[in-house]
Amino acid sequence: MALNYIWIAFFLISFTVALIKLVFAGDMTVFPAMLNSTFDTSMSAVNLSLGIVGVMSLWLGLMKIGERGGIIPIFARLIGPFFSRLFPEVPRDHPATGAIIMNFSATMLGLDNAATPLGIKAMHELQDLNPDKETASNAQIMFIALNISGLTIIPLAIIADRVAQKSVNPTGIFIPALLATFCSTMTAFIYLSIRQRIRFDRVVAAYVSGLVIVIGTAVWYASRLPQEELLRVSNLVTGIIIMSVITLFMILGVRKKINLFDTFIDGAKEGFEMAIKIIPFLVAIMVGVGVFRASGTLTYLTDGLKYAVAFFGLNTDFVDAMPVAFIRPLSGGGARGVWLDVVKQFGVDSFVGNLASIFRGCMETTFYVIALYYGSVNIRKIRYTLAVGLLADLAGVIAAIFIGYKFFH
Repeated sequence: MALNYIWIAFFLISFTVALIKLVFAGDMTVFPAMLNSTFDTSMSAVNLSLGIVGVMSLWLGLMKIGERGGIIPIFARLIGPFFSRLFPEVPRDHPATGAIIMNFSATMLGLDNAATPLGIKAMHELQDLNPDKETASNAQIMFIALNISGLTIIPLAIIADRVAQKSVNPTGIFIPALLATFCSTMTAFIYLSIRQRIRFDRVVAAYVSGLVIVIGTAVWYASRLPQEELLRVSNLVTGIIIMSVITLFMILGVRKKINLFDTFIDGAKEGFEMAIKIIPFLVAIMVGVGVFRASGTLTYLTDGLKYAVAFFGLNTDFVDAMPVAFIRPLSGGGARGVWLDVVKQFGVDSFVGNLASIFRGCMETTFYVIALYYGSVNIRKIRYTLAVGLLADLAGVIAAIFIGYKFFH
């Protein structure tokens, strides 16, 4: 219901703002712009879904090989004690375990194209365990919330965009974004631990401490590399990890004496069917976001925030980067477009440009992920998923602002 109300609000608020602009400012272009945005974004949603077909078919085909080859018991032994506490509803050797772990791994490496099909696969597996098929289970909320909080160790897409904009220090946001997204993830984890009464015992403490050590090590190692070297090392490490996983799946399949090609085809067919099913949900959320942007509401939000910050006598420099923070929970593509506008106006290596980059790295497309993942399994009642997602986003934004001032202002 929360997503329903927000989706309706996109249109009602946008129409009201556009009407005010027409009547009081004589803006004759706002309504045509909103109408054109509905056509453009609906086509973009379909094109995005069709673009996902190949990636989903690839990764679900590989996952099918991994499942039949026996990767799930291996994952369960490695991280089973931790997952059994986070997801008590999920049996240790259930296929959902492997899909969840693979999704989190792809997210941490910044591989959105791989993370999406694996996430949809995980939702389907969790839906099989869900006693109420229209209401989100605790396990599904935990999975989506941690996915939304988006702990990304290597923000490859952002670094690549900064390189394309000729940044003199494209990887300079690596450590700040990592610290900000860690704050976002821990906020979601703590909230869910309280809400779902997760036992924070020695096992959970050990795994969380291990994660902190891994992130700390990554930060330490990254800080010692020259800026131009970090991007090459990140790409190399990511390529080695992903190709090693694919090769491991193949080896396990050969060891089990299964037909790898036929198994891959079975999984790829599932990926094709899932990709087609999500088209209506993507059209709905992307059209709503497109109308919201085209109406100019985002600009008014930014101007209002700058006035409020100045009223309290605070520095307003960060507000110019806030459009990225506003649009990021709604649309990844939209956030990238707004980011490009910001860096063209202020410079990619300016304080505003760096902060806008951190916002992209520490937040996730909350509404998109919720609509996509729940829509793929026809969940209607999402309970407190949106609340925890927006709370994690807020924590990431606040942390990013403080960290941005510390590093770049």
